[in-house]
Amino acid sequence: MPKMKSKSSAKKRFDVTGTGKLKRKHAYKSHILTKKSTKRKRNLTYSAIVDSADVKNVKAMLQ
Repeated sequence: MPKMKSKSSAKKRFDVTGTGKLKRKHAYKSHILTKKSTKRKRNLTYSAIVDSADVKNVKAMLQ
């Protein structure tokens, strides 16, 4: 049986931290930025942790 491949899209979007949590980027930061406030854009810059409800699916994509 051949090895299972990881989802290429997931490899580009998620990172595993040292403690095993999954890091992700925020959405809504790529275009139409003029109508968004500076505070909102700044807060979208920082990374976030994947919600516990989605961890199982994301880990499956990365296997």
